[in-house]
Amino acid sequence: MTHPLFSGNKARKLWFLFDKDLTSYKKIISHGSAQSNAMLSLSYLAKLKGLEFDYYVSHIADFLVKNPHGNYFYAKQNGMKLIVGEHPRKFEKDEIFIAEGGYEKEAEEGIKILASEIREWAKKNKKDVDIFLPSGTGTTALFLQKNLPEFTVYTTPCVGDANYLKDEFLGLCKDEKFHPVILNTPKKYHFSKLYKEFYEIWLELKEAGVEFDLVYDPKGWITMLLHLDLFKKEILYIHQGGVLGNESMLKRYERKYG
Repeated sequence: MTHPLFSGNKARKLWFLFDKDLTSYKKIISHGSAQSNAMLSLSYLAKLKGLEFDYYVSHIADFLVKNPHGNYFYAKQNGMKLIVGEHPRKFEKDEIFIAEGGYEKEAEEGIKILASEIREWAKKNKKDVDIFLPSGTGTTALFLQKNLPEFTVYTTPCVGDANYLKDEFLGLCKDEKFHPVILNTPKKYHFSKLYKEFYEIWLELKEAGVEFDLVYDPKGWITMLLHLDLFKKEILYIHQGGVLGNESMLKRYERKYG
């Protein structure tokens, strides 16, 4: 029910830019991976707002350059300028810098709206729930817990380990009473790598009627199912969006597993 081009947590984290007059700006600058969901969302945002968009990556695979597809292809179609190298550290007054994955304190504005929607839904339906979602930078999970203190928010790290995620929380909010509960799996998963069990649970969920993203949500569902005994209430799982990125992920799974 969010904007078709800005699904999941990106619709929430970037709300502060949608809701802002950007006519005094010329360019958006960000960085991350060459198939990032945030990259695609920012490319659409820049196009809608009539801004340039520079996106920095540490590297890009030759295969992707020769065979553009997925988020990279669509972001290029939107006018993104992709630059291999370190992103700038200083910016002009007419430039907006967005940290990788939308890791910004201003992201709280949109996540507050999500929190109020959950509160209203729970009240209307007389629901008392535990909330679960996977984390990259942990921005969504943190601000959700901060703005829904009456609920417990659980999450799992998909990019680094629990220590990395804790540091990310602290970078946005020093008060640990607002930090979500971090859960993990016995097996260590490396971000964006291909795991057969990720594809299998993704396919099982898709056949049940809902398509999730192939990077974050499989780790989320596996972690949640491993800890079912921990939850004393119904579970409200927050969809991550980013399903447009499945096009490139499915190609990678096909190349690896056939």
